[in-house]
Formats: sequence, C-alpha cells, structure tokens
Amino acid sequence: MMLDLAQHHDKGPVRIAEIAKRQDMPVKYLEQLIIPLKKGHFIKSVRGPKGGHMLAKPPEKITVGQIVKTLENGIELACCIETPGECERADGCLTRRVWEDASRAMYDKLNSITLSMMLEQ
Repeated sequence: MMLDLAQHHDKGPVRIAEIAKRQDMPVKYLEQLIIPLKKGHFIKSVRGPKGGHMLAKPPEKITVGQIVKTLENGIELACCIETPGECERADGCLTRRVWEDASRAMYDKLNSITLSMMLEQ
C-alpha cells in the first residue's frame, strides 16, 4: 500500500479501493493498515468526493524500517531485547546479545531503504 501511494504521490489522494484493486489485496486489510500508518504520520486522509489517502511525507523521507516498526510495534527478533524484564533469564542469557545485534543489523538495513529507492529499482 505504501509503495502504491508513493507511485501516485504527485497525483493527489488515492482511494483504498483503487489500491486494493491494483495490489490484489482486500479492502478490509488495507483499512486496518491505515490506522497505525496515520498515527505514525506516514499517511494523511482527505475527505470528500475527491478524497482518499496520500503520503504525509515525500517518498524519499519514509524508510522501510519506519513502516515495519510502526506496523509491527517494533519487531525485535526476541522479546527480551526491547523489554528485558519479560524474561527472567535476560541478564545471564548467552544468546541475547546475538539477537540484539541481529535486530540492530536488520533495522539498520531497513532504515537505509526509502520508498523512493524501492520505486527506482
């Protein structure tokens, strides 16, 4: 959905039904994605007969990492990375550092890719 909005960034608001048709995705699913993406200030909505949704920022200012983190509420590879208190063994865990490093590497990569970069490929 975000890439579709990026493709139509300069054309004004886009209706969810149009995105759903182009991307072969259910409208209901896209409607669920709109809420966190609006809260994350990635999408803005326009009401009215010519209304719809559009990116709130230029595609070069939105990274894949920002989108993933917003939609997944953070996607650390192990729950103890973000909230160590959830695991009683977090302090002495021998693998926690590996998962922490892997999560950081994944986000570094995802944060280095913008929507406009994806459209250029």
